[in-house]
Amino acid sequence: MARTLDDLPPRAALVEIARDFHARGWMAGTAGNLSAREDKQHFWITASGLPKGRLDEDDFLLVRIKDGHVVETHAPRVRPSAETAIHCVIYKLFPHAGACLHGHSVESNLAAARAKKGAKALRLPALEMIKGFDIWKQNPKADLPLFENHLDVVRIAHAIKARFDKSPPALSALLVRAHGPTVWGKDPQDAYNRFETLEFILRYMAQV
Repeated sequence: MARTLDDLPPRAALVEIARDFHARGWMAGTAGNLSAREDKQHFWITASGLPKGRLDEDDFLLVRIKDGHVVETHAPRVRPSAETAIHCVIYKLFPHAGACLHGHSVESNLAAARAKKGAKALRLPALEMIKGFDIWKQNPKADLPLFENHLDVVRIAHAIKARFDKSPPALSALLVRAHGPTVWGKDPQDAYNRFETLEFILRYMAQV
């Protein structure tokens, strides 16, 4: 048994994450998408429209970062996730990122719904768990970038790129209203830990 997700090949690690997230209600039905780098130029991402609790390693496509082109598949008639454009932007903006995870949770949507109309960020409470994002300050003032949701996901990707080009986020995470969080890390285990940390914080925010 692998001790961490990083002991597994990228697709195998993503399968484990998908099953875990589905079981915890973070990827209900076919919602959500996960990716991990294969190398500096490519990443594996979940195929579109598949139940996330039943994925296997053939349910991922290899995508080229620079243009989002699919270069390898292992199953017939599969398409990359609709959020592929967002993953491409994250990997372009943050070359150190080795995995990017996107889910849909009730708590994240409740927390986002409490933000003022037009708000660009959510101020996170100064909980001990914020250290999961390498923020080592007493009573930190950490803001989670907040974006508007659009049916055209490419529009969301463009908004992320435009904002982060000007001002990189303090957290390796963002939240789309009425949609869900996207979190990235240096490898699958790091991204998983950070996603779990953020969900803990958002669950707290939704309940207070």
